Parts: sequence; structure tokens; C-alpha cells
Amino acid sequence: MPLQNSIKNRISINVVSGKAVSALIILLLLMSVTLLQNTMAQNVEMPSKGFCAHRGAMTSHPENTIPAFEQSIASGAQMIEFDVQFSRDSALIIMHDGTLDRTTNGSGEVALTDSKVIRSLDAGSWKDKAFAGTQVPVLREVLEMMPANIWLNVHLKGGYELGKKVAEVILEMGKTHQAVMAVREGAAKGARSVSDKILICNMERQSGGLDYVEGTIAMKANFIQLKGHITPEFQNYTKSLHEKGIGINYFGTDDPEIMKQLFDLGIEFPLVNDIVTAMKHADEFGIKPVVPSYSTSKKPSIIN
Repeated sequence: MPLQNSIKNRISINVVSGKAVSALIILLLLMSVTLLQNTMAQNVEMPSKGFCAHRGAMTSHPENTIPAFEQSIASGAQMIEFDVQFSRDSALIIMHDGTLDRTTNGSGEVALTDSKVIRSLDAGSWKDKAFAGTQVPVLREVLEMMPANIWLNVHLKGGYELGKKVAEVILEMGKTHQAVMAVREGAAKGARSVSDKILICNMERQSGGLDYVEGTIAMKANFIQLKGHITPEFQNYTKSLHEKGIGINYFGTDDPEIMKQLFDLGIEFPLVNDIVTAMKHADEFGIKPVVPSYSTSKKPSIIN
């Protein structure tokens, strides 16, 4: 009996050891894949200028949804903007409005509604019956379906905690080379508490003037988003910002004449509502449609 027990104990130890080794191997493989994805992402060539699809292709598709993002990619967009906010159960919901009423068949505040309820809503029929049944997406699925070589303008509707959680997801999914968090100061601090690799677009629009530019430089942001009436001072702003390596977005226009004015001033990424039409003017401004690369991302279904 003692011999049998000894043999049984050894077998048990070996089984446990084998499981531990297998678990360790799996963990190391997962870490290797993540490291490889991050390394590959750092070598991706990103667009130097172009059009930012505001909430996706929102003129023709339901805004802030997967179909709107797929159409933006198919159109050759250089940057895609979308909004993120917390649901009641702290899911990262992609939606602009603070309420569900305008863009779904539901009602009430996003922050007071559980994600399961939000995900059960129809977020497409309000735009067109062809989009009936479209879901409200969450951050992970949006990041997963995006090509690796398009800028992601991630506009946060919240402060420190939202900035922290979104940054954690971006870091985990190897998107730090392309995801730019458009934030106010509180959310920026939350993001930077996670990693200094997180790219920041300052949205702390103080006056929208020189103090906004100087504040962006002082906070060492990577991007700024200008808006409003284009003044002669914009040329000075762009010069100061470019000297510090800060990219410039502009909200927003669908007018080709204003687009030309913005590009001539050195503003890289105007936000447009109609990305399909905007890309028809790309040649006029020396802009090439992005050919999406999915080396680190999942390819969406509609891309030809």
C-alpha cells in the first residue's frame, strides 16, 4: 500500500506539473503574440494627411456603427473618429449622444442603462431600413475590425476613469501606434496613468485661440483639434504646433474650398461627415486613399 500511494502521489505530482508547464507555455505564447503584434504595429506607415470620417460614414450610414466604419474603410479614409462613453455597468459604448433616443429605438441615458440593454437595441433603422438590426458597438469590437494603417480618433465622453479604462484596452490590443485619444485634461491624466505610449489629442478647447495652442504644447499632446472660423492666425498656430511635432485635426467641413484652405495652412486631417464624397476630391489635394492593411487587425466583411 505505501508503494501504491507513493506511485499515485508521483503520478498526481507529474499531472499537476504537466498542467502547470502547459499553462506556462500557453501564457508565453500569448505574450509572444502580443509582443509581435505591437512590434509589427510600430512599423506601420501611417497617413501624413487626409480626411477624418466623423463618426464613420455618417451621411450615408448610421453613425458610430460597424457599417459606418466599414464604409469609411472602403472609401479609403485616412482617419476615423468615434465616440466612447460608459454604460451603467462600465462597458465602453460607442455613441455620441448622452441618451439613446436619437440613434436607437430605445430611450434614456447611456450612463444609466446596462450594456446588455443597449446592445439589444436597433441602432440602424432610424437612418434607413436597410440598416435594421444594427447593434450599438463596444470599443473592443471596433478596435478589432480596424485596419492597422488608419488613424483612430477616439473621442472620450468622460473623465479620468474613462481615460484610464480606454487606454488599458488600446494598450492591450496593440493599437498605441494609431489610436489617438481625443480628451480633456482629466481623461488625459487617466490615460497617461496607464502608459506614456498613449497618443493624446487635446480637446480642452479653452478659447480655441493661442492659449489653446500653447496649452496643447505644454501638455505634450500628440494632436490638437481646431475648430471654428479660419483666421490668419491659423498659419502661426500650425507653424508652432508642427515645430513640436503635433498633428492638427479640424472640426469640421464638407466644403472642398475650405478643405483646400485647411490643407494649404498645413492642417492635416479635416473631419468630414460625408467621407464618400470627400474622398472623391482626394486627388485634388494630393491625397491617396488608404489601402487597408490587416496585419494586426480583423478584416471587415464588406471590403472588396
